[in-house]
Amino acid sequence: MSATPTTEPDAGRDRGRMALEAFSRSWLFVFLLLLLAFFWLSTPSGTFLTSANLSQIALSTSEVVLLAIGETFVIVTAGIDLSIGGILFFAAVCGGKVMLELSGTNAQVTAGVYPHATRAVLLGIVVALAAGTFWGAINGALITRMRLPPFIVTLGTYGMTFGFGDLLSGGTYLGAPVPTSFSHNFGQGKGLGIYYPIWLALVVLIVAHVFFRYARFGRYTSAIGSNDEASRRAGIAVDRHIVKVYTLAGFLAGMAGVLDLAIYTNTTSVSHLTDNLNAISAVVLGGTSLFGGVGTVLLSAVGAFIPTVLTNGLVIKNVQPFWQEVAVGATIIFAVYLDQLRRRRGGEGR
Repeated sequence: MSATPTTEPDAGRDRGRMALEAFSRSWLFVFLLLLLAFFWLSTPSGTFLTSANLSQIALSTSEVVLLAIGETFVIVTAGIDLSIGGILFFAAVCGGKVMLELSGTNAQVTAGVYPHATRAVLLGIVVALAAGTFWGAINGALITRMRLPPFIVTLGTYGMTFGFGDLLSGGTYLGAPVPTSFSHNFGQGKGLGIYYPIWLALVVLIVAHVFFRYARFGRYTSAIGSNDEASRRAGIAVDRHIVKVYTLAGFLAGMAGVLDLAIYTNTTSVSHLTDNLNAISAVVLGGTSLFGGVGTVLLSAVGAFIPTVLTNGLVIKNVQPFWQEVAVGATIIFAVYLDQLRRRRGGEGR
C-alpha cells in the first residue's frame, strides 16, 4: 500500500508555516539587535555600546525580568496583573523602612551610620518578600473567591499598593538611604564580573523555566489558560492554582523591590508607575499569548531588555521621558498584532 504523495500546494503551505514559526521564534532577537545597533549608531561615540553602559542595562533589566517571570505565569492562565509595579513599590517601602528603623537611631541613620545593618537588612528583605507575597495572594483570592475579572482586581490593587506605599513613605523618598553595606556588597557587588542582582535574576529565570516547562505546576498553568473548564473536569484545582500563580507573581514583585533598594538605595512611587507596562510588554514581546495557554519564560526575559534598552538609549539621546512611554506602548501594540497574526495563521493551518 503506497503512501499518498504530498501535493505541491500542501508542501507550499507547510513551508510557509515553518517559515512563520521560525520567524516567530527569532524575530525578537533580531529586533533587539537592531535596537542596539540603532542606538549605537545614533548616539555619541563611547556612550551607548560600552561595557559599563551595557552592564547598567542588564542591572536595570534584572528587576524587569523578575516581574516578567511572574507576569508570564499569570498571562498564560489567561489572566493579567496590573498591580506588580505597585506591589514592588509597596514591598520596597516596607522593607526599606524596616531596614532604617532597625539599623540604628534616627540621628545615626540620618548621618549615614548603621550600627546594626546586618540584622536590619535581613529582616527588611523578609518583610519585603512577605509584603509582595501578601498582595499577590490578595489578588488571587479576590479573583477566585469573588469571581471578579483579573483586570479589575489588579487595577484596584494597583491603586491600593501605590496609595499605601505613599502613605508609609510620606509621598516621597524614604527618610534616608538603606544601609550602604547592602548596596555595596549586593546591589553594586560583582561575582565573576557580573552584578549580583543579575546573577539572582538568572538563577530565578532558570528555576522558573524548569518549573514552567517540565514540572506539574507549569503544565497546570498552561492547561488552565487553554481551557479552565476542561482543566476542572480533569481534576485540576483551578481556583487554588490561580491563587498560587498570583501569589508567585507577588513574591517575585517583592523580590524585585529588594533589588530596587539594593541597586538604588531608596525608592519612590514615580519611578515605578510604568513597571507593569514594561513587564507586560516583555511578556507579550516574548511570545506569550494574551489569550492564555501559550508562553515561554525564557523569551519573556529576552523581551524584558526591550523597554530597558529603549529607555537607556532615549535618555542618552536626550529624548523627553514621555516619549519613552510612547515607545514602550507602541511595542506592546506591535507584539499583540504579531500574536494575533500567529493565531490566525495557526488557525488556517488546521
